[in-house]
Amino acid sequence: MVNELICLDMPCGPQMVDRIRQAWDAGDAIFPLDQRLPAPARSLVLSAVSPTVVATIDGDTSIKGRPIEIGDAVVVATSGTTGNPKAVVLTHQAVTASAMATSSRLAVSTDDKWLACLPPSHVGGLSVILRSIVMDTPVIAQPGFTPDGYNSAAQAGATLVSLVGTALHRVDPQIFRTIVLGGSKPPEDRPSNCVTTYGMTETGSGVVYNGLPLDGVEIEIRNSIIYVRAPMLLRGYRDGTSPIDSDGWLRTGDIGTFHNGVLTVEGREGDLIITGGENVWPDSVEDAIRVLPAVEDVCVAGVSNPEWGQLVTAWIVLTGGSLSLDEVRDHVKQLLPAHCAPKAVFIVDEIPRTALGKPKRAELIAQAI
Repeated sequence: MVNELICLDMPCGPQMVDRIRQAWDAGDAIFPLDQRLPAPARSLVLSAVSPTVVATIDGDTSIKGRPIEIGDAVVVATSGTTGNPKAVVLTHQAVTASAMATSSRLAVSTDDKWLACLPPSHVGGLSVILRSIVMDTPVIAQPGFTPDGYNSAAQAGATLVSLVGTALHRVDPQIFRTIVLGGSKPPEDRPSNCVTTYGMTETGSGVVYNGLPLDGVEIEIRNSIIYVRAPMLLRGYRDGTSPIDSDGWLRTGDIGTFHNGVLTVEGREGDLIITGGENVWPDSVEDAIRVLPAVEDVCVAGVSNPEWGQLVTAWIVLTGGSLSLDEVRDHVKQLLPAHCAPKAVFIVDEIPRTALGKPKRAELIAQAI
């Protein structure tokens, strides 16, 4: 018997949920394809994942690909904000461990119902559907987030939802019992019913909630890098490689601290800017710039420079009017050390972001070089 890898080439909705159930009942695994991908990116992802069946709203088509191993449940493509995407393989055992740990931490009961409105091509969106299936919790699956869809789901009994921080400003957060926040950095002024998560595709969704590891999740900090060991980690990648060491630890590539059982995440290892020998975290500079009245959106990154190593550089979307480099520098220096002040500012129409709100820094840096 061949265990198929079924590419779900369809929008998030009840039919996707039913197709996942059917695939699992048959011993097959699923891979949700990002519906927004242009043709070249779609081909790149399909090459990395190598599914054997493409399932659309109209039916299934067999294609040349590679079967899965027994026990595999899900394949998720990494976001691919830098480099080529990787295809992460999660087993039924890992998916079940994640569903049980998250449901326990959120105290999910028979009175609860999930709203799934984040892209299922990302593990943060897909995990809502998967845990609803594993835990037999009702779910309302929508093609995407809209305030109207959010409100209608609450009226239909939804009590739990996973969102990104930018969505909070467009909704009444109090109409849900709990909002799980992932993706980009959450806002500081978030409501009390919001739970912030830390995780990645390789951890099968969030493994740390409000700084506290889920049951069964171990955290270590080695040379400032976060390491995770947990039952919900990936089996490996579709290309046969694995980032897990012989003792079961995953090096995340994130920098953080872990004190008294609470994890603080500083940012991605590659995002740290080293300018003139000083360390600068983009998030802190972005937060400082964002409070300027003329600023609608901002992204900060380091651009290579022979003198400084990297230049702190800001890309800013304005609400209107103008903003000079000197004005930005003077403002940042009032809030942060002088070496954090940008040495270059670009006014842009928009900041490129992933579906979960993470800025595509590599894309902006490439344009500035």
